[in-house]
Amino acid sequence: MTYTVIYEKGPSSWAAYVPDLPGVISVGDSREEVERLIAEAIQFHLEGMRDEGLEIPPPSSFAGSIDVQRPA
Repeated sequence: MTYTVIYEKGPSSWAAYVPDLPGVISVGDSREEVERLIAEAIQFHLEGMRDEGLEIPPPSSFAGSIDVQRPA
């Protein structure tokens, strides 16, 4: 399964979250670190859901981008 991950750069760190898995978030000092940490968080979360007999939600979110002109 492939889940959409949203990455955000802050003043001194990076954050990531998974829209289809509420509460699955991660923060790291670099984008590379947060990518590794969010992958681990997703795996841990899904394993916990399986262990509890919960249904794994299928991926349904996607990310896109829109180009807009800067206001004058």
